[in-house]
Amino acid sequence: MTNSLDSILLTTSLEPLNLKPLPPETQQRLLRFPLSHQDSGLLPLEQIGEVLRVNVTDILLVPEMPSCVLGICNWRGDMIWLVDISQLMGYSPLEKQGQFSDDLVVLVVEVNEQSLGLVVSQVNDIEYHNLQHLQSAIPGVFPPKVLPFILGSLPEDQGIVLNIHAISHYPLWQRHRE
Repeated sequence: MTNSLDSILLTTSLEPLNLKPLPPETQQRLLRFPLSHQDSGLLPLEQIGEVLRVNVTDILLVPEMPSCVLGICNWRGDMIWLVDISQLMGYSPLEKQGQFSDDLVVLVVEVNEQSLGLVVSQVNDIEYHNLQHLQSAIPGVFPPKVLPFILGSLPEDQGIVLNIHAISHYPLWQRHRE
């Protein structure tokens, strides 16, 4: 038996197979979370630094802020703003959706070395999507208040891909950030 195995190994060519290289990865990992009872948002996973739970007693309220800004909290020794992303985008606030509890789910994102906490009701799943199929955000398809915050939507109602840069630089609350 050993002789036959040796002969196979000696006769097998170890030259590289002439295979074509794999195509570049077109699928991107996106985190899905609800924005309302009907719509869900998606964020590229590489834009999310951490998903954490924050107790409402750990949030410091800041006077004269828009209602979508819940306040600030401590995250890794730094203070970050917490924003109800649903309310910012024109949907009902989490508390009116019946999704507000003592522990809030926060997606910590970082843009230009500034951290921001996006408060969502829950995290649904990590999904793979091809963002080359992203459909542009056009008026008439989306409510006008949502348009500044999205990159587009995935076909067949697979969700709205959010533009984290537009959210973090939104002038309504950005001026209070400094």
